Amino acid sequence: MVNGRNKGASFEREVANMLRDELGGISFKRNLEQYRTAGGADLIADDPDFPFTLELKRYKDGPIGGSPAWWDQVEGAADLDGKIPCLIYKYDRKPLRCVIPLSAVMDGGQGKIETDLETFCFIVREKLGC
Repeated sequence: MVNGRNKGASFEREVANMLRDELGGISFKRNLEQYRTAGGADLIADDPDFPFTLELKRYKDGPIGGSPAWWDQVEGAADLDGKIPCLIYKYDRKPLRCVIPLSAVMDGGQGKIETDLETFCFIVREKLGC
């Protein structure tokens, strides 16, 4: 049987490394406080200007776009942080996916968009002016 907590922690470390590599050295650390206090991001950037709150999910399978409950979770955390929500999820034998609000890339945009990690990182670099 798979230990869900270990699977999630391993996924968080993996994504933190991928983001650091894609974003030119911005480091990310796991938010260990999330286990004590509800509502926190899973990964925290060392750059205070990083515009997104990140919620990560790693599961065997699930719906396209992730679970609506996951989106509710990241929206709540982003509201607390004053940042833009981003859900990063991966199902077994499927590519990693990122879900962000359309308003993150288009003024007045309604709804959400789903993209791969490279495109998400392009959006981050544009928002940071890199």
